[in-house]
Amino acid sequence: MSQEDVVHELLVRAGTGYAEEAGITLDDQPASLFQLLMLTQLLSTRIAAEIAVAAARELVGSGYRTAHRVADADWQELVDALGRANYRRYDESTATRLGANASRLLDRYHGDLRELAEKADHDPKRAANLLQEFQGIGPTGSDIFLREVQDIWTWVRPHFDERALRGAKRVQLPEDPDRLADLAPAHHTADLAAALVRVTLDEKIADDVLAAAPG
Repeated sequence: MSQEDVVHELLVRAGTGYAEEAGITLDDQPASLFQLLMLTQLLSTRIAAEIAVAAARELVGSGYRTAHRVADADWQELVDALGRANYRRYDESTATRLGANASRLLDRYHGDLRELAEKADHDPKRAANLLQEFQGIGPTGSDIFLREVQDIWTWVRPHFDERALRGAKRVQLPEDPDRLADLAPAHHTADLAAALVRVTLDEKIADDVLAAAPG
């Protein structure tokens, strides 16, 4: 079984990023990047990933697509949107943080995370530190954001965090970010990283991938 075969099976079975799953079309534009920031905050809470993704989908689908829209939203409207996605345990504190982060993004970066990239001088470590200045986003959250955005912000690539590298080991792939990036099809490095993270969350994915790969 070749490493290329394993990567192919991974992408087929688990290569959907959290942003895509949430209905966010990633591109290098303010609204898209803000939506990813919201998703990152939601995923950073101690709640199931599928609920966080559903909450992001509900927020975006309800029109909360830009920092201006969220900053201007009534707090109860945000709570209600989170509740519709069953994001109830932390709905009130999360709604507060969503509003605070939208306001911070407007104040610091005029609502445009591309300005954060410029402030970081396109350095991934500096970008991670700046992302962690938003409420509710720590090292794990900044990893999520950079992992998802790396095919848009190519200066981030390759971004395979510790969890993704654990997944790589589980399916017998290199535990080296550069070598993993070389195995990823063009513009699918983020998808491979997402698939490797899912391997760490679901043992069956790894078993199925290794069983299905030729060899």
